[in-house]
Amino acid sequence: MALLTTELQEKLLSLLVEEGLVAEASVAEAQADATKTNQPILAILTQKGMVDDELLTHATAQVSGVPYVNLRNSIIDEKILNLLPGDIAERFMAVPLAEVQNRLAVAMIDANNVQAVDYLANRIQRPIKVFMASEAGVRHILDQYKTDLSSVDEAAVQTEEDVATDEKSGNIKTIVQDSPISRALSTILEYAAKTRASDVHIEPLEKALKIRVRIDGVLREIMQLPKSIEPALVSRIKILSNLKIDEHRTPQDGQFAIQVAGKEVDLRIAISPVVWGEQVVIRLLDKSGSSFDLEEMGYAGRALRAIRKGIQRPNGMILTSGPTGSGKSTSLYALIKEIKDDSINIVTLEDPVEYKMEGVNQIQVNAEVGLTFASGLRSILRQDPNVVMVGEIRDSETANLAVQAALTGHLVFSTLHTNSAAGVLPRLLDMGIEPFLIASTVNTIIGQRLVRRVSKQRDVYNSNPIETQNITTTVGHLLPKAKEQIATISQDLGYKDLPLAGQNAYTLVKGKDTPQTPRGYSGRAGVYEVMDVTEEIQNLIVARATSAEIQRKAIEQGMITMRQDGYLKALGGITTLEEVNRVAADTA
Repeated sequence: MALLTTELQEKLLSLLVEEGLVAEASVAEAQADATKTNQPILAILTQKGMVDDELLTHATAQVSGVPYVNLRNSIIDEKILNLLPGDIAERFMAVPLAEVQNRLAVAMIDANNVQAVDYLANRIQRPIKVFMASEAGVRHILDQYKTDLSSVDEAAVQTEEDVATDEKSGNIKTIVQDSPISRALSTILEYAAKTRASDVHIEPLEKALKIRVRIDGVLREIMQLPKSIEPALVSRIKILSNLKIDEHRTPQDGQFAIQVAGKEVDLRIAISPVVWGEQVVIRLLDKSGSSFDLEEMGYAGRALRAIRKGIQRPNGMILTSGPTGSGKSTSLYALIKEIKDDSINIVTLEDPVEYKMEGVNQIQVNAEVGLTFASGLRSILRQDPNVVMVGEIRDSETANLAVQAALTGHLVFSTLHTNSAAGVLPRLLDMGIEPFLIASTVNTIIGQRLVRRVSKQRDVYNSNPIETQNITTTVGHLLPKAKEQIATISQDLGYKDLPLAGQNAYTLVKGKDTPQTPRGYSGRAGVYEVMDVTEEIQNLIVARATSAEIQRKAIEQGMITMRQDGYLKALGGITTLEEVNRVAADTA
């Protein structure tokens, strides 16, 4: 906590009492303790839990006339961190945030320390804009210096030198735990975990090795490494994943786990031979990252009601569909969490088991020993299950067994790779399932995509004529036509205070582009379409109708499409129209 003059300290205490953040009696008690122990009263308030450190910092900044910034969840761009050396940052508890009009924004614990500010400005040879931040926030950024990707370049140079030396001497080096390449891999994985990346792509080019990470669904390149370190880096990953080091011709899959910032992160490894070497894709599964709560994931209104209706049935199939990385498995886990109870036996068959859930019997597919989805499903049906989750229906045999399980009194959850909810039905037909069986077993189908959320730092604006036209065309018929309808329709669709239809401009939001929130986005939410398989849709399935005909009938019966759900989320300030159009451009 910054040192304050007596006058500022009194102003701060008055502000805390006036705002109702601290009781007057608590301040008096802390004042008495401060006199006895000769400690600052603010330190005592924090120690006793009477006021949160972040809140106290915010109030201190307010009375000091210094802008405040909360850094506890921020990620600072590596180029910005390099503008202020780590040892200087730690000594002054000051961290760089961003470049603004040729000035460097710097957050400090003691933003009133004029001498420190002058020293930092002279050290980096440019004027600085000072912000106040809590000690926890500053230390969170200081930790990011430890995963500075420049250390990967240093390791690459050292590895190149080692490779050159070994080629001359004819030696073959063994990759050990503390080798430069191991440290480089650890740094890349820590960087990915701390930036909330879902995947790391290690891609061989003709003369280099490209490293990309996928953050909030979008890939971006973070560095290129020398081509010479590719064999050592790929071998290190294979060793950790218990894969064959000398196999370079066929794809291999594996997994291992790492500890980052006190959290365990599971890694799924996929290695494939490509023209210029071996491509490695690493998927990061942060076990602490999801609550598996349907509302938090973006389900709302009619979609949420349709899902809850489907999972309350004692048997049948609930299917989720969408491309790779669209959150299908997460939806299945959320459904399981919704119905999990000691009175039912839930058995899952997954490849791999992504998240371990207490009270659920989870089976890991292992094709090498003959445990496939099909053989595992046969075994599961002898284990007296009430609910069966099959990670993915990949072939006709698995599809047939899943349908048989649903017909014999089980509730079956599974996923399929299709573009829309209606596309699931022709896909099952393609797998050889009879239309009358599909109609009899499938209860509910979920189509989904993931869109980036607008960050908390945002601007509000009015839609331009093209955006207004798109909104009117896509969701105009769903919006309330009169003020007295707003509450009823908003509740039906699951969004607060929807605007009236037919406006000349709608209120939308866009995030501010900062190092912590690239392009103004932070985190993701789902856009969904949930199809309840009604009697009319069953008749269409039996008649082998096309997916377009089934989709039209579902919309007639009130289904909100993914694109419509995305537009409603944009009007609700969750995402942007641009993002919805990017992700759901191929849907109705």
